[in-house]
Amino acid sequence: MTLHRHRMKIYKSRAHLAATFLLIVGPFLFLLLFAQVQELSISSLFTDVALSLLRLVAAFLIAAVLGWALAVIFYRGRLSHVFLPVFDILQSFPEFAILPFAISYWGETNFTVIFFLVLAIIWPVLFSVLNSLKLSKHDWEEAAEIYQLDGWNYFKKYIWPLSIPGLVTGCIIGLGEGWGALVATEIIVNIRGGLGNFFQSHTADTTITVLGIFALLLIVFSVNKLIWTPLSERAHEEMEE
Repeated sequence: MTLHRHRMKIYKSRAHLAATFLLIVGPFLFLLLFAQVQELSISSLFTDVALSLLRLVAAFLIAAVLGWALAVIFYRGRLSHVFLPVFDILQSFPEFAILPFAISYWGETNFTVIFFLVLAIIWPVLFSVLNSLKLSKHDWEEAAEIYQLDGWNYFKKYIWPLSIPGLVTGCIIGLGEGWGALVATEIIVNIRGGLGNFFQSHTADTTITVLGIFALLLIVFSVNKLIWTPLSERAHEEMEE
């Protein structure tokens, strides 16, 4: 009860609300100011940002679901001895070596960009969830056996709660990898629209490039503070309970 009241007090504080508001509107205000100062098209700038975000979000959702599912399926059992070494080799393979083949096969398309971003994001998710499942306490395994959890109950009361901290941690790391690969991938694929196209179009202007990088960092910082930091804290709190 004390913890609940403490949380409610924090969320009702003006300082917290002001900080949250700034994290939400800050990147948008900076982009508007950036466009005005550098005399850029506001609609074009926001379109590029939106296109890149959509590609990244699509790749992230695919990678998070697929990585979590593969970890749950192969974290133990006979198949784990076959597939886990394969996953380990694949995650060590440089993704950019695959990109030329993807471009030649699918062309300069959104699918190519999303496919590559999935490869960049999925491995931190998969291995973080694997670590969470493999490092489960022996007492929890015994409790699952004692209560004869199986089927949906086993998933709901054992696998899912146990995998959440690894999933959140993996998503944070994986999304960081995705942000890092996003612009480079869009430039290499030479896809129309997006942050890659924006930076490529203004390579000769150092000021625009620097301010664009700062805007990107501001967006990443706001996303981490608004979404991933609370999720990470909540996930670890649930594990302690």
